[in-house]
Amino acid sequence: MSLLKSLKLSAAKPQTQPANPQDRNREKLRGYLAEQRALIAATVAGKPYAAVRTVTKTDEAGNRSRVEVPRTVRKGWFTGDGGKVFFQLRYGGRPLELAKGMSAVEAENLAGLAAIIDTLDQAVQAGEFDAAVASAAQARAATMKTAKAKKAG
Repeated sequence: MSLLKSLKLSAAKPQTQPANPQDRNREKLRGYLAEQRALIAATVAGKPYAAVRTVTKTDEAGNRSRVEVPRTVRKGWFTGDGGKVFFQLRYGGRPLELAKGMSAVEAENLAGLAAIIDTLDQAVQAGEFDAAVASAAQARAATMKTAKAKKAG
């Protein structure tokens, strides 16, 4: 016991997720924006972007191990008329409405999207998308509920 007395003990617990749904949604959007920022930087540099996720695999002997596998990342931008680039902030696979009837931000080129993503990130932190995300989450829940009912029936 004398060795434990030499240590500074604490009752601290790790934080896994934010406590309220708004903070979780904001973190999810910020993660999406960070991933899109990295994808744009790789595309502008002409390098491939390889996102990974960690999964548990079991080999023939029954040993389980955690390995990283490639993950597909959908780009959040598209090219429109005149070579302009448009970026959509997506949540739950659907674009969020940024203003009434508007779901995309226009940029002159792909390199110009980095500044737009930084601005969108600040807006997410300020809570400007909380209402849009809440309605998108409700729509997703309704879609999932309908799909589950069809599958059961």
